[in-house]
Amino acid sequence: MAALQQPFNEMQLEIIKLFVRDVSAENMQAIKRLIVQYFAPKAIQSDNRVWDDNGWTKDDEVRLLNIHERVLTNNKSL
Repeated sequence: MAALQQPFNEMQLEIIKLFVRDVSAENMQAIKRLIVQYFAPKAIQSDNRVWDDNGWTKDDEVRLLNIHERVLTNNKSL
């Protein structure tokens, strides 16, 4: 018999357990801030790594800001 797949990962399950209790709007905002404070530096670090891996410069930044495409590729020749 095939095992049932869990629709949630471990982190999602922990968050669901947290919200079994009533949480005030104020506490909800505080929890959201904590999550953002945790993930924001990781996102910035990841972005910086992509920037460095592509060897992009300030000129590339200006060019990227003015691109009107929906999808950017991992291409140094932008």
